[in-house]
Amino acid sequence: MLTATQSRAVCKLAVLLLLPIALYLVPTDGIFNGESICLFKRFLNTECWGCGMTRAFFSLMYGRIGQAWEYNPLITVVFPLLLWIWCKELWQTFKKTRLS
Repeated sequence: MLTATQSRAVCKLAVLLLLPIALYLVPTDGIFNGESICLFKRFLNTECWGCGMTRAFFSLMYGRIGQAWEYNPLITVVFPLLLWIWCKELWQTFKKTRLS
């Protein structure tokens, strides 16, 4: 029988495992072809450091490295950090689900 902590960990593990699949299934038409929702860009008419990061992230997810770099070169730092945080959280959650 699972304890309450282990049950929560199993649910969290399921969410963590399904997250990349859910992101991959997001329709990208609005992301790549839609109008920018960046407030910095809308009010000041210039791109901020984060502009293009979402498009770069999705480009990298689909294996388009050059396109990701064109959208935002900082993706080379952000994507590995996000991947490391996701893997670390996945591992810690997995350890909580094991029965003692």
